[in-house]
Amino acid sequence: MFDKVLIANRGEIAMRVNRACHEMGIKTVAIHSTADANAMHVRMADESVCVGPPPARDSYLNIPAIVTACEVTGAQAVHPGYGFLSENARFAEIVGEHGIVFIGPKPDHIRLMGDKIEAKKAVKRLGIPVVPGSDGGVTNDDDAKRIAAAIGYPVLVKAAAGGGGRGMKVARSESELSLALATARSEAKAAFGDDSVYLEKYLQLPRHIEVQVLADNQGKVIHLGERDCSLQRRHQKVWEEAGSPALNAEARDKIGAVVTNALTKLGYLGVGTIEFLYENGEFYFIEMNTRLQVEHPVTEMITGIDLVREQVRVAHGGSIGFDQSDVTFSGHAIECRINAENPLTFRPSPGLIKDFHVPGGLGVRVDSAAYSGYKIPPYYDSLIGKLIVHGRNRNECMMRLRRSLSEFVIDGVETTIPLFQSLVTEPDIVNGDYSIHWLENFLKRKVG
Repeated sequence: MFDKVLIANRGEIAMRVNRACHEMGIKTVAIHSTADANAMHVRMADESVCVGPPPARDSYLNIPAIVTACEVTGAQAVHPGYGFLSENARFAEIVGEHGIVFIGPKPDHIRLMGDKIEAKKAVKRLGIPVVPGSDGGVTNDDDAKRIAAAIGYPVLVKAAAGGGGRGMKVARSESELSLALATARSEAKAAFGDDSVYLEKYLQLPRHIEVQVLADNQGKVIHLGERDCSLQRRHQKVWEEAGSPALNAEARDKIGAVVTNALTKLGYLGVGTIEFLYENGEFYFIEMNTRLQVEHPVTEMITGIDLVREQVRVAHGGSIGFDQSDVTFSGHAIECRINAENPLTFRPSPGLIKDFHVPGGLGVRVDSAAYSGYKIPPYYDSLIGKLIVHGRNRNECMMRLRRSLSEFVIDGVETTIPLFQSLVTEPDIVNGDYSIHWLENFLKRKVG
């Protein structure tokens, strides 16, 4: 096993990886910007290295500085967490060229799945169902109109290099298509440096279902069930649960088998998540995330499997120590992302946390790097932490979530806790009856 791992991230995910490594007897190296010199992930690691000033491009995205940090500390491997460099194929290649193990998938697979058009073509060949749409990028409006007429309106214009909802526009008729194309191309160019776009059929009331997978170098691929991530704002997830209120065991086994068969053919390595839209009993591929997901704890809660530990093991060359038949799903889990934001407008609220108290008790987990007296910097993601609860069934889980939210204290900054306190009393949420558009509509009614 590795003796020392550098964690190329910050905040709660750096804490999460640090804990897993320490439980495996592995020493850790934290990197940080000057703004994060007193951050909890820096305090908890065995060593730390400053890699630059506050802007992420000069620190957490500074590849030469991170590679140098590995070399001066003797770190044998890098865990990228999520975000930042976690899906940067060139970063994975560079650390490999320096004799450092990248704890993640093969660079070719990161690159393939990072291109939404090529990813869609690849998974279609591998037998995964896709949303009807263009076979590749659309370069002119006339082609787009022809394709849209063939698949039927409404259609979704999506950035080929996109993510997080950027470069994504809906056209409900031909008269709206040209503007949607121009806007999506402009956003994609600004966000990703690539204005390539493609078209997909716009589903009316789908759910967002994703399947967690784990693969080793010996050709074994297993799935760890699904997560329902349908409660979103501007395509950003805020609430995730496992399993989905919309799926039964038969549907779960069916899509799980499709995914594991496809990734076995691909020769995938490490953890990954295949994301789908689900409507009227059918699954349609959206994208694959070749990294650990923010919402991975809900899967851990219902399976008892430590995903970060398994990531590290398979990256070191180890095999998965269990079979698909050994994976069992126990109870229900829900995660709420607690952000330093206004609970209705989602306006960022950086600043000093004056008081911080997390809930506890049976089936309650909080992943956070915050503490009383911590100053949330304005340079990075606004995530303060994640509240994860588990119950024997969904009803018990919801009641435990309601109680836990009432115990959670964060004073000094605005947070999204009041939003979740409202959601747990909404009949649709209580009944698990919602789509990817539900939260946007709820917020429109609240804000007016």
